[in-house]
Amino acid sequence: MNRNDLRRLDLNLLIVFETLMHERSVTRAAEKLFLGQPAISAALSRLRSLFDDALFVRTGRSMEPTARAQEIFALLSPALDSISTAVSRASEFEPSTSNLVFRIGLSDEVEFALLPPLLRRIRTEAPGVVLVVRRANYLLMPNLLASGEISVGVSYTDELPANAKRKVLRRSKPKVLRADSIPGPLTLEDFCSRPHAMVSFAGDLNGFIDEELELVDCKRRVVLAVPQFNGLSTLIAGTDIIATVPDYAADVMAAGGGLRVEPLPFDSTRSFELSMAWRGAQDNDPAERWLRSRIQMFIGDPDSL
Repeated sequence: MNRNDLRRLDLNLLIVFETLMHERSVTRAAEKLFLGQPAISAALSRLRSLFDDALFVRTGRSMEPTARAQEIFALLSPALDSISTAVSRASEFEPSTSNLVFRIGLSDEVEFALLPPLLRRIRTEAPGVVLVVRRANYLLMPNLLASGEISVGVSYTDELPANAKRKVLRRSKPKVLRADSIPGPLTLEDFCSRPHAMVSFAGDLNGFIDEELELVDCKRRVVLAVPQFNGLSTLIAGTDIIATVPDYAADVMAAGGGLRVEPLPFDSTRSFELSMAWRGAQDNDPAERWLRSRIQMFIGDPDSL
């Protein structure tokens, strides 16, 4: 196909194809694109004719892409990113008059401890902007970015989509939260003998602290695991339960009163990089660049880097 032939091509078909590659379902693709299922089915029929391939084969409740579809997707995704970038560069963004909807992913402790000051700044600069927050972590972030469900996310990240970009915002250390009034810091023996609470998205009863304790032949006893940070301070208040949380979350909880913060009672070299990741297709989008600058301003911590 030469460039003159591109005039016959409907760009919307390629958007449908990309969405089907992510969703593997006509129903979910229709919901994502705010179209009816018949429209997606018709688009798929045209795509099959265009590429002379079945593209997707139904397997159980899912639609699996053919080898040809995988090949097309590998070439198409960067091209659509480039088109999106070229179009976004031509636009302007004025925060004070914008009514854009931004979709961001935040890990639980970031939403709890670091989102409030960011939200206050956004409300001041861009009162018409809508912020949609999705729960993200190192497991969820890649798919949320790849599918376009979020444009930017903040979490501890591992693997990301090939076209995603990443910037470290802060390096945090774990701190101990305690509600008792016993004077002096906890010893290692005290730390291990006390009951522990932890935040566990998956409901696990162990984490990196347990790995660290194994190195010094010690164990702890977890008596409470909750799925989110919000409410943790209320749960351990007035008890002998202690919790180990990121330093920035510990500071916010202690600021509410009734809790105090102290370092771990053993040497730990572990620090955690909290990163901002975003879609490469929106790297130069003026609105997204504004949002990322505010995220870096209010979630980032230059002193820790």
